Amino acid sequence: MKPDDPLLKILACPLDKGRLHLLAEEAGQDEALYNPRLRRRYPIVDGIPQLLPSSGEQIPDDEHEELLQRMAP
Repeated sequence: MKPDDPLLKILACPLDKGRLHLLAEEAGQDEALYNPRLRRRYPIVDGIPQLLPSSGEQIPDDEHEELLQRMAP
């Protein structure tokens, strides 16, 4: 998925219905969508966002700052 993909404008977190941010693939970490409000990361598998609530991973506080830096503009 690319940062300018129009799909990013309509995708929403399944829990709070807010905007998701693209985490670009980098240094062995897979591409994902991130909700910084709830600190949940949703994987993108074979180009398909996995947006079921059970697919989301809760991110600890120390990793949150690192993910904010990875968020694509």
